[in-house]
Amino acid sequence: MHRFMRAVGAPAVLTLLAPANALACACGCGIFDTGVTSITPQDSASGLSAFVRFSPLDQDRNHEGGHTASADDNADKRIQTEFYTVGLNYVIAHKWQILAELPVIHRNFTTTGADAQGNPVIEKVPMTGLGDALISVTYAGFAADQSTGIGLGIKLPTGRYTGPVDRYGDLPYDRDTVPGTGSTDLQVSAYHVGKISPALRWFAHAQFRFAVATRDAYRPGDEVDGAAGLTYDLQAGKTTLSPVMQVIGAVRAHDSGDNSDPLNSGYQRMLLAPGLRVQITPRLSVYGDVEFPVAQYVNAARSPAIEGTAGQLVAPVMFKMQVNYGI
Repeated sequence: MHRFMRAVGAPAVLTLLAPANALACACGCGIFDTGVTSITPQDSASGLSAFVRFSPLDQDRNHEGGHTASADDNADKRIQTEFYTVGLNYVIAHKWQILAELPVIHRNFTTTGADAQGNPVIEKVPMTGLGDALISVTYAGFAADQSTGIGLGIKLPTGRYTGPVDRYGDLPYDRDTVPGTGSTDLQVSAYHVGKISPALRWFAHAQFRFAVATRDAYRPGDEVDGAAGLTYDLQAGKTTLSPVMQVIGAVRAHDSGDNSDPLNSGYQRMLLAPGLRVQITPRLSVYGDVEFPVAQYVNAARSPAIEGTAGQLVAPVMFKMQVNYGI
C-alpha cells in the first residue's frame, strides 16, 4: 500500500467517522472528528494500531445567526474543554476495518446561576467524565489500495449525561453541555482518495449521523459532516512529512425533547484546517492541525428577553493532535 494510503486512506477515514455526539457540547464540537483529524496507519503485520488524540477547545464568544452577539444575551459565558480520546483500529484482509474509541472529557463550564437568595451569579463548575464510545465497521475492498470505502457505525450511550450540582444545589449543566447525549446513534459514511501525482493526493469524505434511541426527554439533532482536501508527501531522510489542507463542513438540525433547547441548537459551519502528519518510524506517526471557522451560522432564539437566553458559544480556533502506533 502506498505511504499516503496508510496516512489518509481507509484507516484514516475510519477514525474520522465518529459522530458529532461523541464529543457533545453546546457548539457541536464533534466537528473535531471530521476530516483527516485521526490517522491510524496499518504498518504492522497484525493490522492493529492504537491512537491517542488530544483536542482542547475554548468557547468564549456568543454567536447568533451569522454574527457575533452580545455576551449578555446568553446565560452561558464560557466552556473550556479538554478531550482525551483513546482508540484501536484493526484491518482484516485489507478489506474490513473495525474501529473502537472512547473519549474522556474534562470541562469547566461558566454560566449564570442563582445564589441562596435567588440573586444571579456567574459561576464556573468543573466536570470530568467519560464520553460516548464509538464502534464502526468500514468496507474498503472496492479497490486494492483501499481508496474507496463505505462504513456503518454505532455510538453507544457510555458517557455521563447528567451534570454535577453546584454549591447552591442547582444543576448548571444543560443536556447539550454534558459529556454524553444519553442516546444511541447510527452513522453511515463513505470516502474516496484520489491520486494527482505520486506525492499529491486528494480525499473526500461524508457521513450522516442520527439518533435511534434516546432517554430523559432529549434527542440530539441529526448531523451531516463532510471534508475534502489535499495532502503532499515530502521525504526528509527516513521521515515523511505530509502537509494537509482541508475544508470541513457540518450541518446539524435542532435538538428536540423537553430537556433540549431547540431554539438555541443546530448550526451550519465551514472550517479551513491546515495540518501536518509526520511519519517518524514505520509504526509511529504524529498528526496535528488548526481549524479556523471561515463561515458559520448558529440557530438562536429571537429575543433573550422573551426566551431567557439566546445564542451559542463558539471558539475562534480549534486545535488537534494525535499520536498513532502500529502494534
